[in-house]
Amino acid sequence: MLTIDKLCYRSGLRYENAGEKFAFAVITLCICVMSRSISVSCIVLVVMGALTVFKGGVPVSRYLKLLSVPLAFLLLSTIAIMLHIQKEPLDLFAIPVGSWYLTSGQDSFFYAVRLILTALSAVSCLYFLSLTTPVPDILEILRKLHCPKLLIELMLLIYRFIFLLLETASGISISQSCRLGNKDYRTALKSFGMLGSVLMVRAISRSNRLFDAMEARCYDGTIQVLSESRPPKRKHVWFILLFDTALLLIALWRRFYS
Repeated sequence: MLTIDKLCYRSGLRYENAGEKFAFAVITLCICVMSRSISVSCIVLVVMGALTVFKGGVPVSRYLKLLSVPLAFLLLSTIAIMLHIQKEPLDLFAIPVGSWYLTSGQDSFFYAVRLILTALSAVSCLYFLSLTTPVPDILEILRKLHCPKLLIELMLLIYRFIFLLLETASGISISQSCRLGNKDYRTALKSFGMLGSVLMVRAISRSNRLFDAMEARCYDGTIQVLSESRPPKRKHVWFILLFDTALLLIALWRRFYS
């Protein structure tokens, strides 16, 4: 089982209404991305992290480790926005390199910071949803929103096959290690290539067997999945409305009056 799924099923918010969590995460994410405000991003990042950690019960170290993955990509991608190589130094700092300067300006620096915070806050919204709501519940919400059935079934099958392929790849990798398949770099590359080819063949074979099993059980084009229905709580609905309204007002104020 994936780490995110383990944390999700152990979350303290696991048995709350899935529609509330979905609406809260998606509306907050949209407001955060459209506002591009540092203050809104910081508020969203703190609130989503607090709900995920303190209400959901996700360990702080694990949550920070999950956030460090997108943060590393963001830092690498925003270096090109922050730093400039030109003959004239900018106002933030300038490092002479021959007749040129490795320099950065305040506008580009704050733009990169705003971009990082906006992206991180958006990721925190998605982490809140994925760490508190199982995939079958999310698919049930999409079904109620009249998303295409084909798309939902593909998402369900792909989700299921992730675990099958991980289990198969883990078994093959352990078998290769027991046979000294990773004793040096060249052998490890060869073993990795063989693992990929075998994994692809087995994935195709399992998919064919899965389709045959579904056909034998009178598959009519729709995968029926049992869903749990939990009524929404009034206090949660009011919290979502008040929080997102406050975020929207802050975003509008920052845009037009600052």
